[in-house]
Amino acid sequence: MDKQELGAFLRSRRERLRPQDVGLPSGPRRRTPGLRREEVAVLAHISTEYYIRLEQGRAPRPSGDVLAAITGALRLTDIESDHLHVLAGTAPNRTGLHRRDVRPSILALLERLPQTAGFVMSAAFEVLAWNDLAAALMEDFAPLAPKDRNLARRAFPGPQRADTTLYGISDAAEFRLSVVMQLHATLARYPTDPAVTGLVDELHDASPDFARLWERHDVQAAPMLTKTFHHPAVGEVTVDCDTLTLTDRDPVPRALHRAAGIVRRRCAGTSERTWRRDQ
Repeated sequence: MDKQELGAFLRSRRERLRPQDVGLPSGPRRRTPGLRREEVAVLAHISTEYYIRLEQGRAPRPSGDVLAAITGALRLTDIESDHLHVLAGTAPNRTGLHRRDVRPSILALLERLPQTAGFVMSAAFEVLAWNDLAAALMEDFAPLAPKDRNLARRAFPGPQRADTTLYGISDAAEFRLSVVMQLHATLARYPTDPAVTGLVDELHDASPDFARLWERHDVQAAPMLTKTFHHPAVGEVTVDCDTLTLTDRDPVPRALHRAAGIVRRRCAGTSERTWRRDQ
């Protein structure tokens, strides 16, 4: 149970609710944003003292019934509720380290998508495998060290890598926000994984933008249905974007398709490599 992160998450959700959002009168002017702690406690049918201790990181682990009541009181989404259970230590146990292996069937799937730019990403945003068209649309990841294949580091490069770009995507701000949201969820699942904690600490120290977004404690991103790349060889390319989650492990396949095929037709000298993976 991560008491401090749990408290911070509850506080951030409480401060985003208005009294009228939960059927309460707005009353006189409030000095702080959102609901009062005692209002959340009343809505959840728990003691005010206990809820205050939860936000302060001083309470014992809450039961499933208490978490369900708080979920309802704070109007949490399903994803936010899942995150709350992970922080409270009531979600199914995970191994200490997030997985970076890609099973052969997923590699074969990438190879069978000649008109789709496909790649596989870990829960910590490391690109683990990719096909030929993904390399043409984004970059050739093969000569890069695993650390440099990380899309979170590319999204928040810090002053030492200020010239790093996000492949000319038009929704860079939205992508950066989604990176922070997913890393919040990943850290909650793997709080002792040095690769995850080290990445979060690195980005937090190097990027004021990351630090600012991190303090919002958001964990649910809007789906990215389309994405536009400004490609140096072919110009603007708009693609459909689909993310597939493997339920038995962490690596996430992503497919960028429709107009992506134009990159294959127009990029001269594109490699015939169909996929790579980190050894």
